Amino acid sequence: MADKKTTEAPKKTIVVKQIRSAARRPAVQTATLKGLGLNKLNRTRELEDTPAVRGMVNSISHLVQIIEERG
Repeated sequence: MADKKTTEAPKKTIVVKQIRSAARRPAVQTATLKGLGLNKLNRTRELEDTPAVRGMVNSISHLVQIIEERG
C-alpha cells in the first residue's frame, strides 16, 4: 500500500484583541471572552478561522477587534 500524502492547505487564522473590559457585562459575554482565551484588556489570541469562532467574535464585537486575518 502506498502512503497517500495529503497536501493540507495552511489553516486560516484570525488575530483577535480585547479592546474593552468585561466588567458590568452579561455573564454570557464574559463566558464568550473566556472561551476565546481573552480575559484581560489588550490581550491578543490567534484563533482558527471557523464559523464557530467567527460567531463568538461577532456576538461580542463591541468588546474585541480583529487585528489580522492570516492564511
